[in-house]
Amino acid sequence: MQLNLLKAKIHRATVTHAELHYEGSCAIDGRLLDISGIREYEQIHIYNINSGHRFVTYAIRAEEGSGIISVNGAAAHCAKPGDLVIICAYAQFDEAQAAQFKPTLVYVDADNAMTHTNDSIPAQAA
Repeated sequence: MQLNLLKAKIHRATVTHAELHYEGSCAIDGRLLDISGIREYEQIHIYNINSGHRFVTYAIRAEEGSGIISVNGAAAHCAKPGDLVIICAYAQFDEAQAAQFKPTLVYVDADNAMTHTNDSIPAQAA
C-alpha cells in the first residue's frame, strides 16, 4: 500500500503578487524552496487562510531572499497580495518508509523570512 503524506509545508506565507498573465503558477522565494525541500515544478497545494480557497498548482523559483510568493496564471484568481497561505507538497511512501518519515515544516514571518523549522505538528488540545 502507498500512503500520501505531507512532505513539506511553508506555513502562513504572505502573498506578495498575483499575476494573472504571468507564466508559471506559484513563484516562491528560492531560499524557502531549498529549506522546505519543495522542488521547482513540483505539484503544490495552496490553502488560502483569508478566503478559504484551496487549489493545486506547481512551484517555480523566485529570487533567493526576495520574500516573493507570487500566485500566477489562473491561480491568481484564488489569492491576492496580503493573503496568508499555507503551501504544501505531498509524497507517496510505502508503510515502512512512512513509519520513519518526518515532514519539513517551514515557518515564516510577515516578510516571508524563515523564523524556524520543525518536523512535527503539536497535538491539538481541546
